[in-house]
Amino acid sequence: MQNRLKYMLLGLSLLLGAGEIWHRLAMLATPEIQPAGLVAFAGLFALCAISLTGFALVRSGWLRWPLAALLAAGSLLVDGYQWAVGDFMDYESFVTMVESAGDIGSAMAQQGLALVLAAGKALLLLLAVGLQPPAGGGRWARSARWAALPVLLGLSFLLFFRGGEGGSGLPSSHSGTSLALLHAYDRATSPRGSRRPVALKPAATPRRSDIVLIIDESIAGAYLDINSAHGVYSGLGADGAAGRPPVHNFGLATSVTHCSVGSNVVLRFGGTRDNYRETVRSGPSIWSYARRAGLGTVYLDAQRTGGRYQNRMNAAERAQIDQWHQFADVPVVDRDHAVADRLATYLADGKPQLILVNKVGGHFPVSDKFPLSHARYQPMLKRGRFADVTDMATRDGMDGRAANWRLYRNSYRNTLVWSVGGFFDRLFDRAGPAIGDATILYTADHGQSFHERGGGGEATHCTPAPQIEEGVVPLVVIGGESDGDGEQAARWTRAAAAGRDRLSHYRLFPTMLGLMGYAPRDIAPLYGPDLFAATPDPFTFNTRFNARLGSEPQWLRVPLAEIAQPPLSDYRTPATSGTK
Repeated sequence: MQNRLKYMLLGLSLLLGAGEIWHRLAMLATPEIQPAGLVAFAGLFALCAISLTGFALVRSGWLRWPLAALLAAGSLLVDGYQWAVGDFMDYESFVTMVESAGDIGSAMAQQGLALVLAAGKALLLLLAVGLQPPAGGGRWARSARWAALPVLLGLSFLLFFRGGEGGSGLPSSHSGTSLALLHAYDRATSPRGSRRPVALKPAATPRRSDIVLIIDESIAGAYLDINSAHGVYSGLGADGAAGRPPVHNFGLATSVTHCSVGSNVVLRFGGTRDNYRETVRSGPSIWSYARRAGLGTVYLDAQRTGGRYQNRMNAAERAQIDQWHQFADVPVVDRDHAVADRLATYLADGKPQLILVNKVGGHFPVSDKFPLSHARYQPMLKRGRFADVTDMATRDGMDGRAANWRLYRNSYRNTLVWSVGGFFDRLFDRAGPAIGDATILYTADHGQSFHERGGGGEATHCTPAPQIEEGVVPLVVIGGESDGDGEQAARWTRAAAAGRDRLSHYRLFPTMLGLMGYAPRDIAPLYGPDLFAATPDPFTFNTRFNARLGSEPQWLRVPLAEIAQPPLSDYRTPATSGTK
């Protein structure tokens, strides 16, 4: 009886991956793919199935149960990701997931069902491999046992030489375990050591006003009114109105990459497209440069609570931050406005500081990230399910249909009205004239794609094959009048006109160093040109930020004319097409 149960569970665990198998076969069965690709996948799948059976037939219980736990954990990792996100996991996705491990609470809140189902499948696999195998089995059983480990290691080598790709559709027990082995190897062989100290010398006269970098979350640049005639109210369009500081709009810019972690870490540590991997690993942080220049350091984090780190931040970096604020006692919908209040306080305290902000912004789920008073765009998604969630993998019940994407885009617009337009209205109102002396750089970590061109799918960003909109963000400079005679503001105006819709995230770190008093001639060789430089920018973003295991970064160029425009039909009917 136990033998039949063991084999039944083993077969069931493989059968529950049928959706991913079918998806993989559909990808391979295209005119561009030769039949050899289908044959290779089928052969590799069969080898993995034999290997899984071989592990299940290991006679020694003390060895078989740990192997069962390892394979079940690999299954849980891959299935939990794929069933929640709706796409295959590759090494890039695996690393991103590991680096976002602190978000497990949000993941459970939003994707509890998907994770429970993945855990159920992993439990089936644990029992299938762990239960006592039948006695004997003959030559076939011995062959399967001998093949088990070599097949798993062989798959790991295959993924290594393919840069972490190639496991799509294979049994999740083997693809997940292979990715984990690659990550362990990657961590063990990566160069280690302390970060370099700041070698550049700042100006003798210290800066007297604040430098602020606001990193919004998941803001599609083309959806804001400063970049589109029919865009959402941003609070940034009325330059100088009602005593507000000047707003220098650099238009659309390309992000470092289309995932949060990579963009944030480069914005904090700098680097160019050529050297970002080394700079992020061993270079000084923006906090170190600020302290060397005599500035205080402040971090306002609206996304995490309980002192949790994110975006590769660690205790060593935390030690360089003088003031650290999170907002656990504030409802998620109000956190960006609480950030505006706290930021206004720092702008008015008379102390020169570097202030870095991570906003809640427009990351999914978006159905509850705005109050009903700001529901200007209709129809929209149902509300009330994710009020306590800042971000993580969910699509608000999206099923990839065009009708649902219409609802999603309208909820996203309402989120922007509140979290961008409302944020800057509140900041300008609370800070008053103090902003004029400060220089505030505003951008987002990445853009989003909302399937404006049609087509199926549920992803908005961080996808294996991204749309160009995933790497398009706003770029704005606010204030910048610290010299007192208007020349600096005029310089920003000229730079924004020259660089509109042409620059990228890579300009921000050297710009901040220049504002701190470091010489541009010293900055450029290490970190590239700043926002004032006339040097052309390739206008690309990195689709393989975690380029490891011998792979290289991949750069996707963004043709400006091909950026999808937000569909007016989402909220307009033909009868109202002539009104806003």
